[in-house]
Amino acid sequence: MRITINIYYTGTRPGSAAAFAGEMERRGIADRIREEKGNLRYAYFIPMGDPETVLLIDSWEDEAALDAHHASPMMAQIAQLREKYDLHMRVERFFGAEDEPDSAFVRK
Repeated sequence: MRITINIYYTGTRPGSAAAFAGEMERRGIADRIREEKGNLRYAYFIPMGDPETVLLIDSWEDEAALDAHHASPMMAQIAQLREKYDLHMRVERFFGAEDEPDSAFVRK
């Protein structure tokens, strides 16, 4: 079953959450996560009403893929950057089936 995790990063200094996401992209850490087996999505967004927060939408095929990611060396790099930018996090976790029941209402 697919797992989607929304992580809201907020820093104690202006611009720190965006700087964190930028460094994740520039250093290629985000790309390496996207290449991990079972990763379906790894994307950063800035909410329109809260420019000091960065939202990470992180999706995985299943719990085994997510567990492998959490055991990877990249987690230490991410933790280091979170400390560097003094980020605080709020996390939401969602589980979904392959065939979402709302698909009939989605315009493509």
